[in-house]
Amino acid sequence: MVTRRRVFKILAALAIVVAAFLVYRSLGRYSLEEIRLSVASIPQQRLLFAFAFVVGSYTCLSGFDWLAVRYAGHALLYRQVALASFCSLSIGHNVGMAALSSGAVRYRFYSRWGLSGEQVAKVIIFCGVTVGLGLVTLAGLALIITQGRGGDLLGINEMTAVALGCICLLVPTLYLLICWRVRLPLILYRWSFQPPSVWLALGQIAVGTLNFACVAACIHQLLLGISAVNYLTVATAYVTANIAALISHVPGGLGVLEATILGVLPIDASIGALVVFRILYFFVPLMVGVPTLVASETYFRRQPRGRISKQPAG
Repeated sequence: MVTRRRVFKILAALAIVVAAFLVYRSLGRYSLEEIRLSVASIPQQRLLFAFAFVVGSYTCLSGFDWLAVRYAGHALLYRQVALASFCSLSIGHNVGMAALSSGAVRYRFYSRWGLSGEQVAKVIIFCGVTVGLGLVTLAGLALIITQGRGGDLLGINEMTAVALGCICLLVPTLYLLICWRVRLPLILYRWSFQPPSVWLALGQIAVGTLNFACVAACIHQLLLGISAVNYLTVATAYVTANIAALISHVPGGLGVLEATILGVLPIDASIGALVVFRILYFFVPLMVGVPTLVASETYFRRQPRGRISKQPAG
């Protein structure tokens, strides 16, 4: 146990160092003049709406952890879960390999509040499943509601787009069915997953979909400063780009996200909007999350060990 704690302390420290380096390196890709011009090209009202959707997304992400902690058989105050979620994901989104990078930070917080290593692992797996459910649900809805307009972006006809949308929506449907009917752990080789209750599963699908809908809405608001693009078109492009970024494991999807969206959306000069999106959604939370993590580490080090582990539940 002592060795495991030291490993996670080292990983958390490395996450802070890497995150700080990424802020420097990523912002260094753009000159101050490029960043200024990109921001100046977006109407102030669009910037405010876009940032509101960023806040909405990170609020949804705290909902991932709130549901996950209950799935793991523990109860914490929302402010505790929100702190752990924001610090871990503001870093994990930029570092890449989110399950590992954000997982190390999550362990630092949740182990203090009484969760075992196994319970923290359940939280990480649960959040990963929620990400997948949210992506496929939003993709399915976007492809079906647009009746092929989103599919045209991907080079497929309307019938194929609707069929893909139905297949996407089949995933959360089957997941709900499994959670309703299967009460024993699902075992695949050495991997085991205990299906949550139907109510938790419904929460996963709802908050997961709403999270990615907020991210797409953020991009949509920024692009509206350039062209009258349809929201569902942006949502389809974002889901495609996000899947590509997840597969690539590039830190923060840097370059992959932008290249995929630019390749899918028929919009000229939208790189400025995507630069602003990366600043708002990735860099601003990172620059807040790193000092928040450092401050929380300092605070908890000064607290008696018993007081930390006996936080009130709620």
